[in-house]
Amino acid sequence: MRIILNHTSMVPLYEQIMGSIKSAVISGDLKPGEGLPSVRALAAELKISALTVKKAYDRLEEEGFVVTVHGKGSFVAQTDTGLAEEMRRREAENKLSAALEAVRAAGFSDEEIRDLLEILLEE
Repeated sequence: MRIILNHTSMVPLYEQIMGSIKSAVISGDLKPGEGLPSVRALAAELKISALTVKKAYDRLEEEGFVVTVHGKGSFVAQTDTGLAEEMRRREAENKLSAALEAVRAAGFSDEEIRDLLEILLEE
């Protein structure tokens, strides 16, 4: 599993870790039952505090993406495929909404946005 952190981002590091793991679960790169790196190992790899990784894992567990077995580690939770698809769709909608907002703020009309989208879809 590859997690890249942006230390200059306004998004907290633990949320960046959560986002990377969620994306990997939703895309199927991480399979149910697959083990995640230990808190200490991931913290050492990312060169951040173990408390930051622990917070990310705890939040992922609260959201149902991860199951922690004390003494054994953290594992990708068994997820309902419908739920994973809904989460994937919601993530795509959020990204498209943010992009649409940015393009509108740049002064593009709805027609210009449609034209741009058509061009991008053809590529």
